[in-house]
Amino acid sequence: MSEDESPLELLETQVLRDRAVALAHHRWDIRFFWRLLGMLPAAEAAAGNLEASEAGVAQASGLFYDALGADEDPDVQEQLRPIFIDYLHRHGDAAERSGDSA
Repeated sequence: MSEDESPLELLETQVLRDRAVALAHHRWDIRFFWRLLGMLPAAEAAAGNLEASEAGVAQASGLFYDALGADEDPDVQEQLRPIFIDYLHRHGDAAERSGDSA
């Protein structure tokens, strides 16, 4: 092991994944999981799996939709309202110009 290498870099990828997921689960670190979901399509594309990359976006949005749909509490949805508005303000015009209504 060189001075620039950490002991973690010597571990197999699956071991690293399992450890990171377990730690994030223990810490309730939702940002880690969102980061993974955000990176998954790009990782699939970089690995040459272009169809899987497109499917990854669909799966991630489906998981998110399921999570939102599972909580039909109008008070919770109302608390999320500013996030929806902010996102649409920042990105909605571009979607409307391209003809994409979703």
